[in-house]
Amino acid sequence: MAPSARLLHQSQVASSEFAAMRQLAMRFCGILRSGDTEKLDRWCQDAGRSGIYAMRRFARTLQRDRDAVHNALTMPWSNGQTEGQISRLKTLKRAMYGRAGADLLRARLLPL
Repeated sequence: MAPSARLLHQSQVASSEFAAMRQLAMRFCGILRSGDTEKLDRWCQDAGRSGIYAMRRFARTLQRDRDAVHNALTMPWSNGQTEGQISRLKTLKRAMYGRAGADLLRARLLPL
């Protein structure tokens, strides 16, 4: 047994809360891959009853944006490319905050 698998097994045996949280997390990953919105609704109910604060809070957040989450699972479109570019730009801006103006930003964004 690999060291990471052994540690995972020991953690699950030592803490029933950890085992329940891992099981919920694995189910959630499967739901994301399958895009099954009915399973998502059941998962949110199970997570809400789990007694694990982080899972209950995450399930409440998903339920607040239920329509957006359902659309993300069922629609073929993604804004991942846009979000990636925005994240990259924000990282550059944060790195340069207070040190330079538009000239350095332009130099960092545009290849030579």
